[in-house]
Amino acid sequence: MADSPKPQHTVAEIFRKHLGDYKQTHKLSYEQSKAARDIMNCRTPALGGVLNICNNDQCKHWEFSYKSCKNRNCPQCQSFEKAQWLEAQKLWLLPISYFHVVFTIDHVFNPLVWWNQESMYSFLIETAVKLLKAYGQKYLGGELGFTVVVHTWGQTLQQHLHLHVIVTGGALVKTANGHRWQSAKNNYLFPAEKFSADFRHAFCAGVQKLWQAGELNTQDGKMDVAAMLAVAQKKDWEVFIEASRNDNDPEKLIEYLARYVFRIAISNHRILEVKNGQVTFEYYDNLDKVDGLKGKLKRMTIPAVEFIGRFLMHVLPSHFVRVRHFGLHNSSCRQKLQQARQLLGLPAQLPAIQKLRLLEWLKQVLQIDTDPRLCPVCNKGILVQTREFGPVSGWHTLFLPILGAFERWKFAAQ
Repeated sequence: MADSPKPQHTVAEIFRKHLGDYKQTHKLSYEQSKAARDIMNCRTPALGGVLNICNNDQCKHWEFSYKSCKNRNCPQCQSFEKAQWLEAQKLWLLPISYFHVVFTIDHVFNPLVWWNQESMYSFLIETAVKLLKAYGQKYLGGELGFTVVVHTWGQTLQQHLHLHVIVTGGALVKTANGHRWQSAKNNYLFPAEKFSADFRHAFCAGVQKLWQAGELNTQDGKMDVAAMLAVAQKKDWEVFIEASRNDNDPEKLIEYLARYVFRIAISNHRILEVKNGQVTFEYYDNLDKVDGLKGKLKRMTIPAVEFIGRFLMHVLPSHFVRVRHFGLHNSSCRQKLQQARQLLGLPAQLPAIQKLRLLEWLKQVLQIDTDPRLCPVCNKGILVQTREFGPVSGWHTLFLPILGAFERWKFAAQ
């Protein structure tokens, strides 16, 4: 995949210009403050960096490379981490079909979710996991493997809590003589209508139990949970279940899942304009389909303060784990996974995970054969790291060019 062009506008730019306005009327949590600070400082002198100098004696071009923040909410970070994660997921891949399952709760619960993020996220995962395990036993007679990813936003950054789950198209069944593999029927995992109804019932019953036990913040009773439950229970919920179209290449499914693991609420490339206190960005309207398949690409313009609020809404609580593995995908089930591999004609031994090398990975991403460190001025030398420096801010940044000139002189004198 070729490197995409540099975006014209960024989330960091919006924060730098308008976060002060947002803070005049909104209070940020610790996690939100840290995310905003990290995003604004990412790849700037504020985080420090390294000074690189071309080793070509006829050039000696120098430039700074600033450190990334590595915050999981930052649009500029995690590309290499994503690639490494993808390699690690190959451990549990089997030569079978997989299913993509999406659990979505009714939007009537949005206020409750906002004030009880960690508990509601965790409860949604718990509900989905119990249901998948029970249905795996009931309809396939054994243990599934599945990976769950928490997703909190929609295309326009609105609150939209749901789970993306990759599920094995089959189960490991225990028998009197050991185990056997039970495959799911083509394009069919569970009865979707019954599965959806059971999910709605289990989720609503659990919310009622948490509420009656006083474990939910209802803003001193201002939120009418009973009314929320009544509205939700009258509706038909739909759990999306789709068979993989890539049966012969299960790795493509993992790549698809990675988009939801390492994607933040919006990428910088979707931001089209930041002007006069307004932000314009692209989104896909999934209610307005093109040829019945993909949502139509549209534009939306909202106040920058509102944009910041929508973005920060999706900053997860500290230490909350967005990706979780269960059944045959869980590390505690390595022996069962080995048994499944044998039954499906693979070696029992789990594959070794390839450790990616950054330079080789960059070559692949940029689709180049040359060293990614090639000097952009002379196209002959290699940019060599000569000095690492710590965070620099304010007027101290004026000294960075002096540091560069001094290091260049010293490097040439060696």
